[in-house]
Amino acid sequence: METPYPKPITPNHTRVGWIGIGVMGGAMASRVLSAGYTLTVYARNPEKALWLQERGAHIASSPAEVARVSDVVFTIVGNPSDVRSVVLGNAGVLSGLNEGGVAVDMTTSHPMLARDIAAVARARGCWAVDAPVSGGDVGAREGKLAIFSGGDNGVVSWLSPLLEIMGRPTHVGEAGCGQSCKLANQIKVSSMLLGLSEAMVFAERAGLDLRRFLESIRGGAAGSKVLEIFGERMVERDFNPGAFAEYMLKDLGIAVDGVTENGMMVLPGAALTKQLFSSMVANGGGKLSIHGLITAIERLNGK
Repeated sequence: METPYPKPITPNHTRVGWIGIGVMGGAMASRVLSAGYTLTVYARNPEKALWLQERGAHIASSPAEVARVSDVVFTIVGNPSDVRSVVLGNAGVLSGLNEGGVAVDMTTSHPMLARDIAAVARARGCWAVDAPVSGGDVGAREGKLAIFSGGDNGVVSWLSPLLEIMGRPTHVGEAGCGQSCKLANQIKVSSMLLGLSEAMVFAERAGLDLRRFLESIRGGAAGSKVLEIFGERMVERDFNPGAFAEYMLKDLGIAVDGVTENGMMVLPGAALTKQLFSSMVANGGGKLSIHGLITAIERLNGK
């Protein structure tokens, strides 16, 4: 099987590029930098990258420039349109990536776009992996993200030393499968957030102490990672973004509106949570974290 490089990935030999330094991307890039890798960063607003520059990162003027000086380029941006521009555009990653280089898109995007990127990369003698993540800002800071990797299995295995700095990578299939896995993950997470939100609104209205309520259900069937990550933050009314609500709306939109060539799917739960996140965004909550969904349930109940 072909591999992009004969040498293993090491901080001494592997140059890393990074595009997208928001709440998630910034924390992930920082971990790669702390592991000793040479890091080159592109940000549309260069001032946002100064804190990484102060820690030793190099700043580039375009995605193509990042790619020219990197062996592996990670992207984690907002929407599929951003991915298409940053990776496939005239000054995009694949216009500058050297032969044998690897582009890794960690944005939650469209499976068909991931397949298009993989095809263009191979035609140019490069490789592409779609590797969206789950775990929020806490997982990004602590290196405990779930990473859903789609693409050539040999390339994904070769990337392991870098991916494991950020979390636990799992190869889930060919190009596009990482995105499909993440969308399925979002369907599950959104339904759990809805259940937790409704349960907390109900418990509060019933006069229960919310912290005791959460502690009481933690060890039973209602316990979950969603509860562990977001429960206390809901009680504290801490809706600082770990993952923007507007991005969950985007993800559910891709899922509900059909992600396969085989047509639409009937996903009633995802359609409902999409509607609730849409309401949240319409009421100015798009920049809140996804657990701010409880505010939509509260609003329906006159709070």
